[in-house]
Amino acid sequence: MVRYKWWYRYGYLSSTGVSFGSGRATRQSLREFSKRQYILMRAFNLKTESEVDHLSFRTVKRVANFDVTCGRSYATGNGALMRLAPIPLYFFRNPRVAIELCGRNSPLTHGSRLSMDACRYYGALIVATLNGETKQQLLSNNFYEAHRAWFGRKGLCKQVLRIASGSYKRPGGYSMGIRGTGYVLKSLEAALWVFWSDQNSFRNSVLAAVNLGDDADTTAAIYGQLA
Repeated sequence: MVRYKWWYRYGYLSSTGVSFGSGRATRQSLREFSKRQYILMRAFNLKTESEVDHLSFRTVKRVANFDVTCGRSYATGNGALMRLAPIPLYFFRNPRVAIELCGRNSPLTHGSRLSMDACRYYGALIVATLNGETKQQLLSNNFYEAHRAWFGRKGLCKQVLRIASGSYKRPGGYSMGIRGTGYVLKSLEAALWVFWSDQNSFRNSVLAAVNLGDDADTTAAIYGQLA
C-alpha cells in the first residue's frame, strides 16, 4: 500500500512520472491508508511520513489491529483486476499460492467478493499460460473445473463462474451486450471476449478492446495482461 500511495501522490514507477486514471475506490482506499498510518506514527513515536512509510511489514504487524486492507466491501470497480499481472508472473510456479494472493490483492482497494473472485479467476488464466497451457485450454468452458485444486476450499462466486463457463463468447460483441465498463464483471467479460475473438492479432485485439468504449483503456490493459 505504501508504494501504491507513492504512485498516487508522486508518480512512483509511473511511465509518465505522474499518476493518472485512478478510480474512486482506489483513491478512497489510499486516503484511508494514509489516515491509518497515523496509528503507526503514534505507536513508534515517529515524526514524519517518510519514517512511517519505511517501516518494515514485520514491524507493522506488531501493532495490534492495524489493517492494510482499506477497500470497502461494496467496491466492485476494476482497479484490482487491471493491476493484477505482477502477482501471477512472480508466483506462477506455485499456482495455489498465486491464486490466493491474487484474491488477497483485491481488498487492499476493492473489497467486494466479485472483485476478489474476478482476480482469482483471471490470475489462474495467467498462471496457466505461464505453465504452458494453450489458448484453447484457457478458453475451455471447463477451465475452472479442470483447475479446481488451484482455488483451495473457497470456490468462485456464481457471477464469476458464469463468465468462466463462457458467457463472454458472443460473436456479435458490442451488439450482443459486451461492454468495457468500470464494473469488474463487465471488464472481465470484455477482456475475455477480446481474447476469445482476437484471431491471434494483438494489434487488432487492442483496437477491438478500445472500440468497446466506456472504460476502454482498462479493458485493453486487462486483456493485455493475458495476451
